[in-house]
Amino acid sequence: MSAESANLSNDGVGGREKELTGERVREIAELRSQKSETRRNTVAGLEDILYEPAHVLDHGFVRAVDYMGDDSAIVQAARVSYGTGTKKVSEDRGLIRYLMRHRHTTPFEMCEIKFHVKLPVFVARQWIRHRTANVNEYSARYSILEDEFYIPDQAHLAAQSTSNHQGRGEVLEGAEAAKILDILRGDAVNAYGHYQEMLNETADGEPIVPSRDGLARELARINLPVNIYTQWYWKIDLHNLFHFLSLRADPHAQYEIRVYADAMAEMVKRWVPHAFEAFEDYRLGSAYLSRGGLDVVRRMLDGEAVTQEKSTLSGREWRELMEVLGRK
Repeated sequence: MSAESANLSNDGVGGREKELTGERVREIAELRSQKSETRRNTVAGLEDILYEPAHVLDHGFVRAVDYMGDDSAIVQAARVSYGTGTKKVSEDRGLIRYLMRHRHTTPFEMCEIKFHVKLPVFVARQWIRHRTANVNEYSARYSILEDEFYIPDQAHLAAQSTSNHQGRGEVLEGAEAAKILDILRGDAVNAYGHYQEMLNETADGEPIVPSRDGLARELARINLPVNIYTQWYWKIDLHNLFHFLSLRADPHAQYEIRVYADAMAEMVKRWVPHAFEAFEDYRLGSAYLSRGGLDVVRRMLDGEAVTQEKSTLSGREWRELMEVLGRK
């Protein structure tokens, strides 16, 4: 382990002590001090925070490290099809909103962004379901994982929901919460201690494997829990990033991935403000109605007292529609 690493029992569980090593902090400062002349479009709002990490969870972060394109790149791509037209900012905004509203997605693929993310493994396993990105992850076959584990704040420690098989119910408190946190911390300490022993990385005690290099790293890692942190570089185009954010920045998404999506959304807002505004209006802040749901709304507007029994909707569809409409 590096000299900058602290003992798991002190800093590896809870707190932000080891999010960024001193070497990483120096690297970020050096990158931000460099400026290059370029003929391509740059975005001042994103340049202001480029390379800077947004802290997420207890040890995680997300930072934008590179990008290509901006709002004007979307407009430029669209005008290949739509003709030159005007180039006023207001009309560029209108075109972007038209493209988003009518689901003309290809122009948004002209913009790309690359993130460096530090996240728990179980969040990474959810995240990787979005297969439209380019990913390169930290290799535990080559390098030794740091002793950093995600431990939830008590405010996010909840029982299983009784109505949602993949959701959370009431927040745990008192002795129940304390017991769960003790288990999580204890398991992390024990698992990482055994990981060090197998690698012959412990400062004292007899090594499990007497050879100089210990057990192969690709084997030693297999007992580590999924709340250990990993890192990756993740590059994606704007269209597919909006799809990611529409699912993961949604209030129904798991908290631990939603906070990453929220942090990324703030960066995207700086990068392509017109596109993000359209995304908020037509995706994040919108709702989709089925044919049956649209029929119900039309009948309600005509003054009919529609009930679920008088519609073609199932009970669950009806409840979801009433929630969208803000009705009981």
